[in-house]
Amino acid sequence: MTDKPDTSGLAPRRAAHHLLQQVTTEGRLMSELIGSGALDRLAAPDRARAQRLATDALRGLDRADRLLKPHLKKNPPIFVRNALRLGVAELGAGEAPHGVVNAYVEIVARNKRTGSLKGLVNAVLRKVSIEDWAKAQTPIMPPWLRQPLVSAWGRKAMAAIEKAHFAGAPLDLSAKDPAAVAAATGGVVLPNGTVRLADQGQVSALPGYDAGDWWVQDAAAAMPVALLGDVSGLAVLDLCAAPGGKSLQLAAGGATVTAVDASANRMARVVENLNRTQLTAETLIMDAFDVTGQWDAVLLDAPCSATGTIRRHPDLPYAKDGAEFAGLIAQQSAMIDHALTLLKPGGRLVFCTCSLLPDEGEVQVEEAIARHALTVDRDALALSWIDSAWITQEGGLRLRPDYWAEHGGMDGFYMAVLVKPA
Repeated sequence: MTDKPDTSGLAPRRAAHHLLQQVTTEGRLMSELIGSGALDRLAAPDRARAQRLATDALRGLDRADRLLKPHLKKNPPIFVRNALRLGVAELGAGEAPHGVVNAYVEIVARNKRTGSLKGLVNAVLRKVSIEDWAKAQTPIMPPWLRQPLVSAWGRKAMAAIEKAHFAGAPLDLSAKDPAAVAAATGGVVLPNGTVRLADQGQVSALPGYDAGDWWVQDAAAAMPVALLGDVSGLAVLDLCAAPGGKSLQLAAGGATVTAVDASANRMARVVENLNRTQLTAETLIMDAFDVTGQWDAVLLDAPCSATGTIRRHPDLPYAKDGAEFAGLIAQQSAMIDHALTLLKPGGRLVFCTCSLLPDEGEVQVEEAIARHALTVDRDALALSWIDSAWITQEGGLRLRPDYWAEHGGMDGFYMAVLVKPA
């Protein structure tokens, strides 16, 4: 790793291009790439810029492709196409055309297989303007994902969801003292108590980070724990706990928390945040299906498609194709069955997924109710900030990115509180 940023801007652009290549050709997620060191050789400012460039390009990929189409007689190799996509996204963001064009011409020229196409890149990028970008329609998701979501929510809702995806996400914090943290960071307190910052900057440099006054957690992700109400004195199991936001919420609320996750690396983040916030929980690295015992409440944030987090992770629709959905849905069903064995009689299970797909939310709960003669705790939804339009027929809570648009949206989530027979 170097300490000196690349003043030419070529290094972060090459890194962004590498990320985009890996997502679109190898099906790898950005978090996986960055976690495995894809940006480690860059200076910190260049790492941040590379990640931002790749994220912006992915967020606007459909728009970029539409703008490029009239200028291309046929699709160039994906290496060249991704350079063009990045260039168009930068031009659309108002970057100086001269620097943008030269950089992506250079990136294409350095590749022996594509060097002969540097003139194409130069010519095409000089024809695209910021006005073209601003007038283009909101980017839409790839058909493999868009079609089932349109079937679930309708075209009007889908357009609103895609608008929220393109806008991106602000920084949300769960705080021990929301009003104090909002005052210190310049944020606002949302109706559910989440502190939201429009201009986040470097997270670890924000006031209260070192003191452990808050932790990063989307407003929607903070809602499942809120449905449990007062957890003081309760023994609560947090299954699939990483990255740990819900465990921290539970601990801050006075619960005796057992946090379980199968990944040692992900659990290390939970422990790090517990230490930073000076909160206490027992942490276990193990498969959820190997857990035994009895708890007053179980929180199951089950592995899912993560389709509710696309405004934060725009790589997902391009790295995945839905092939794993059936396996995830079967796993969720089995996890619900196992989680119920870990509840004391009369105990409550909060099932949630950061998914926009009903098969990973509403349908799972309907089928679990039928399998186990469960009841749904509808009283858990009697919170002042819950819009009645979010409450589903079976008694769960359906959240979408276009909800709370006046506040900047939220992640897509589903959650319900299931009560085990006494």
